[in-house]
Amino acid sequence: MRLQPLPAFEDNYIWTLGDASGNAIVVDPGEAGPVLAAAEDGLTPIALLLTHHHADHIGGVDALLARWPDLPVFAPDDPRIPQATRHVGDGDAVEIAAWHFDVLAVPGHTRTHVAFHGHGHLFSGDTLFSLGCGRMFEGTPAQMLTSLDRLAALPADTLVCCGHEYTRSNAAFARVVDPDNAALRRREQEILDMRSTSRPTLPVTLASECDCNPFLRVDTDAVRAAVSRQAGIALIDRVDVFAALRRWKDGFRA
Repeated sequence: MRLQPLPAFEDNYIWTLGDASGNAIVVDPGEAGPVLAAAEDGLTPIALLLTHHHADHIGGVDALLARWPDLPVFAPDDPRIPQATRHVGDGDAVEIAAWHFDVLAVPGHTRTHVAFHGHGHLFSGDTLFSLGCGRMFEGTPAQMLTSLDRLAALPADTLVCCGHEYTRSNAAFARVVDPDNAALRRREQEILDMRSTSRPTLPVTLASECDCNPFLRVDTDAVRAAVSRQAGIALIDRVDVFAALRRWKDGFRA
């Protein structure tokens, strides 16, 4: 299957995963234009997968349904996503034509956020970013950390396909937190090379994220020590470490 990120807005990605004939699932179409343009080049959407209700992830759905009225829309059970034709939650499966995705509940960024895992790909929305994670608008640190733990436990060769091109700024923060991490230094150079020619930094393997992403490394001595220094207090509990790390990131400026 062919994976294609369609750039949208300033830094969003609308993900498509298609077969040889051009049929494709479309993930988080925040605007319709990029999908309609891809359709002119032969893409035929067969389903929409929505991870959460934010407008930059669902704003294009109505226009796509106007073009393809019978398009199924798989989304979490949330009244803020009225276009859903099938509500999905933790443990459910999306099966349509040759596509199969397992649904994981990953609350934290929003209370009803889900991720889709299948065909070696993880569509993580705004829960897991490369070298980062989403802000907690509706969830608690414990919820978000549990969600990240669930994603980190997927197969190491899973390709992470998240909702935004935040990787370069996330790398700047990660290097402050974990400056002696050799894998992170290599990933940062790769990111700089990619962005210098406007290439996407995604997808990225989950193995790389587990090696480099500080939000997946709160149990390591290096990250725990850095967060404790920043907080001015020794932090032992992993939820406390994660919460302090997220607060540090919220106020970080490169």
